[in-house]
Amino acid sequence: MTLSNTTSRYGAITRSFHWLTALLVMTLIPVAMIASDLPYDTSEQLARKAWLFSLHKTLGVTVFFVALLRIGWALGQPKPSTLHPERRAETFLAETAHWLLYGSLVLAPLSGWLHHAATTGFAPIWWPLGQSLPMVPKSESIAALFGGFHWVFGKVMTVTILLHVAGALKHHFIDRDATLRRMIGTKAALPDLPAAAHSLRPLGAAIAVWAAVLLGGTGFGVYGTESSGAQAAALEDVTSDWTVQDGSIDIAVTQFGSQVEGTFADWTADITFDPTVSSGPSGSVEVVIAIASLKLGSVTDQAMGPDFFDAQQYETAVFKADLITEIDGYFADGTLSLKGTEVPLKMLFRLSVEGGAANMQANLTLDRLDFGIGNNMADESSLGFGVDVSIALTALRGDQQAIAE
Repeated sequence: MTLSNTTSRYGAITRSFHWLTALLVMTLIPVAMIASDLPYDTSEQLARKAWLFSLHKTLGVTVFFVALLRIGWALGQPKPSTLHPERRAETFLAETAHWLLYGSLVLAPLSGWLHHAATTGFAPIWWPLGQSLPMVPKSESIAALFGGFHWVFGKVMTVTILLHVAGALKHHFIDRDATLRRMIGTKAALPDLPAAAHSLRPLGAAIAVWAAVLLGGTGFGVYGTESSGAQAAALEDVTSDWTVQDGSIDIAVTQFGSQVEGTFADWTADITFDPTVSSGPSGSVEVVIAIASLKLGSVTDQAMGPDFFDAQQYETAVFKADLITEIDGYFADGTLSLKGTEVPLKMLFRLSVEGGAANMQANLTLDRLDFGIGNNMADESSLGFGVDVSIALTALRGDQQAIAE
């Protein structure tokens, strides 16, 4: 048994790469299909779904590195010649399929890895080197783009594998030649074949196929940002003594021990506040948040579902509070209405006022169970109880707003 290829046979290393890749790919594809169809209504179901997706991602990263090693090895090896050089059309199609297969074995796992790195939450890769990649920011649009690439490359890989298997079976059962047996490693009787002639035409055909399917993906809209299906409520404009110029309402949850961060894109704040009050009631605030405007990484769809925020039925959350000034700080004392439940809430915040501009920051932790969010996950093994909320805003007093305009 030789390690290297000859012009007639595949060496042991090439065959090992081939069958290792086949085993990995034929495992990760059905794993992904099964995981996609699994429900996630309970902690146990979510844990099972996440475990399978983690397995899929880990196998995908493994395929990526195995494919690079396989290609690197193949570049330094002679390629066994076709057993039927006179069948030019068949040889051309087979070589085109090989280019597509090699490309998809690199591009499909790489695009999936980039999608994973650009988003947050749900099903980590099982390895000690972290979940992020250099120069890949956390971005829903970037994640959607690479998610679309992964879908396209994965479909090409699946179709190419089916064609590859069909061709091998055709050679074995119809042509009854040694094409399959020389990859298995049996001692098939083979003539001494001349070195294979190399042509760039199959590579050009493969590139044309890639261009066509990528363009087709554009037509089907697979590169767009994924939607949860819930439409964000259209919030009414507010007339406020203090007008928010810039701000953010961010949340962070812990899922399977990892922090998942998100932000509400659409909210309004009606604020009255008298900065001259040194102690006691100094104003009021009413904040209305469009629940479906939340982006929470890869678990956005799950968060919008009926077991969590139920954004279809409860479109907004409302925080109403009196603002109280104390000698050593400020707090808002009121209620938070979320998912049909009203809970008393006292929120400490930091405030600095310069002229007619105010900067406010607050951090607090809510218990999701207080609002009936994720009641089907009654322990913290899959989803933590605490939801960290960070609020920051800059507001201008009415007279300063008029000057700014």
